[in-house]
Amino acid sequence: MKVSDILRLKGNALYTIHPDEPLAQAVAVMAEKDIGSLVVMEHGDLVGMLTFREVIQTLAHNAGSLGQMRVRTAMDDHPLTCTLETDMDEVRRMMLDRHARYMPVMERGMLMGVISFYDVAKAVVDSQNFENKMLKAYIRDWPEDDAHPAA
Repeated sequence: MKVSDILRLKGNALYTIHPDEPLAQAVAVMAEKDIGSLVVMEHGDLVGMLTFREVIQTLAHNAGSLGQMRVRTAMDDHPLTCTLETDMDEVRRMMLDRHARYMPVMERGMLMGVISFYDVAKAVVDSQNFENKMLKAYIRDWPEDDAHPAA
């Protein structure tokens, strides 16, 4: 299974923000849209990723206040990325190694989408459920053994 398979099933809703926008505005968008991340774009380029993890860390460092801070000050400016052709096993390994919950999908410099750890887990479970269903159907249709006729 490839990242392109997950994006095809997930749909193409994508939320971005500019790095010079107020961090409080980013938090408001995340809350309104019920999302855990925003891709930070500047001049059409991916420059960072803002997740609830960065927001919480910023709040902890600033006594619970976002003040006039900008997205740029809180974002991860070296986010983990993958491509449409990245294999799902590789994505899982990458996300686990970096403790990343969200990963932008890039193709030839263009942002194609974002996959979450939830999306990856759901794809794995769906794949396993399909495989289990196929195995059960195969077992149910198991041919009789001609070498041992029934008595």
